[in-house]
Amino acid sequence: MDIQERFNAFAMLGATWVMWLLVILSVVGLAVILERAYYFFATGDDIEALRKMLRDKLASKDLEGAREGLKKGKGLESQVALAGVDSAPDGYKSAEERMDQQQMLGKLAMERNLAFLGTMGNNAPFIGLLGTVIGIMRAFSEMNAAAGQVTTGLMSEIGEALVATAIGLVVALPSVAAYNTFQRLIKSRVTRAEALGKEVLAFLKSTARGAKED
Repeated sequence: MDIQERFNAFAMLGATWVMWLLVILSVVGLAVILERAYYFFATGDDIEALRKMLRDKLASKDLEGAREGLKKGKGLESQVALAGVDSAPDGYKSAEERMDQQQMLGKLAMERNLAFLGTMGNNAPFIGLLGTVIGIMRAFSEMNAAAGQVTTGLMSEIGEALVATAIGLVVALPSVAAYNTFQRLIKSRVTRAEALGKEVLAFLKSTARGAKED
């Protein structure tokens, strides 16, 4: 049996399994979207209030107060700034390196499972297209068996082929939209974390400069 015959035999299994695969992928994708949405909601910080608190505490050189205030935060922004405040006794360079490390770890945590959404969004239409190809092949087989006559079986095979493509698109679109939305959120939070980190670094620079002048 050559490759074409093997594929024809495979196609005769029908496209139903393709549609069930897409349904399973959509359920998993929805679970990922809901889990990530909850994660971002639960780890959201009031960045303006956090920034004001940090500025006020640093202006009065109250590192302990800044530390306690940052510990109340739930997101990447407070975690990065806290890493800098905790490293303040070790100097500017140490604080900068530890904040960079915390930012990388926090970004990895935010990106968890997003690769699945991106992959599914890019490939679900092709899985649906596979179902369409299988459906069309079965339609030709049905047409051949019916001697070219349009039959209920033929229309059923064509309908199944079209449905497979439609399901692939329906699965892909929400995945791509959610993936892009989460990526924008991550970029925004990383930028805000960098801004808070610069507040800490500016304080450490001014403190080091004042120590040298003394």
